[in-house]
Amino acid sequence: MRRVAVIGGGLAGCIVAFRRAMAGDQVTLVEAAPRVGGQLWTERASGFVVELGAEGFIARSEAVPGLASALGIAGDLVGQETHRSFGFDGVALRELAPGEAAEFLGFQVPRDELGKGIRTFRLGMAQLTETLALAIAGRVEVRSSAAVASLAPVAGGFRLALAGGAEIDADAVVLATHAAGAAALLGEAGWALRGAETLSSVTVSLAYPRAAIEHPLDGTGFVVAAGHQAHGFRACTFTTSKFAERAPAGHVTLRLFFRPDPADLEQMGDDAWTARAEASLARVLRVHGPSERAWVSRWSSALPVSTPAHAARVREVEQALAGSGVLLAGSAFHGSGIDAAVRSAEAAAERVGAL
Repeated sequence: MRRVAVIGGGLAGCIVAFRRAMAGDQVTLVEAAPRVGGQLWTERASGFVVELGAEGFIARSEAVPGLASALGIAGDLVGQETHRSFGFDGVALRELAPGEAAEFLGFQVPRDELGKGIRTFRLGMAQLTETLALAIAGRVEVRSSAAVASLAPVAGGFRLALAGGAEIDADAVVLATHAAGAAALLGEAGWALRGAETLSSVTVSLAYPRAAIEHPLDGTGFVVAAGHQAHGFRACTFTTSKFAERAPAGHVTLRLFFRPDPADLEQMGDDAWTARAEASLARVLRVHGPSERAWVSRWSSALPVSTPAHAARVREVEQALAGSGVLLAGSAFHGSGIDAAVRSAEAAAERVGAL
């Protein structure tokens, strides 16, 4: 029985743990945060389904539906209710051409995916990682709130030293972390990953009575022209128009996306971000009264930026690791987005099986 250690309990790490456990390996999944799931995080309360992390995956993905089928939740996949979108030029909203909104925001998806929209799950994107967690329960040793301090080769494999003093021995190790975390654990072999570019994001979801918003909300949302992105406000999703069953009857939710200044990310509390979101929305739409509820999520240096230079650095590191029993998995290495993360994880799980 092969001992496999997976470092990182986000989507990619959970997939590798699931696949290797189902193949009969002895798997330990180590996650520094108190919860697994990474950037798939959905809150459900009082009839609201609110994404705190990723909103969905590219509509023509084959990898995500394939994984969903393996987990028995393919029937819960849902698509967009509309593909119409708008742009705000500082004065008014105008309808955009298909794919123009994603291209404007620099979404890192293939050009032939522009305008095709995204898909998600009936209970939100976290339904995917929640189902993975259930699938590995009892089959995988999951250590949450456990940071890996070092990774070192030992006779017959590897030894992971955890920050609390515990140790884990493994025959193979999969790094499903952010690039900086992998670089720190790999030492000289991971040097090329140091300084990998990332972005920060803050999103604020606001709930209103439907009558409080005068706009018909007959689209997926709007993007803000570059010259009018006050306080980093880049876009807004009309969540309850884009996907069905996201709010109780008579209510709507809108999700605002900000590219925050580092100081604001560190210093502003939820109330301040809610006030900023309400003021930003009021610049574009006629809104009567404050929001009834708000959900704020912060992702500091969490969004990987995929460029040809970064891909070359990853290849350099993987060549250095070839045959060592240490592999990389996830969107930090093999392309941004949920589809890329799933494909990367599935490939890593197969490579572990071939060691």
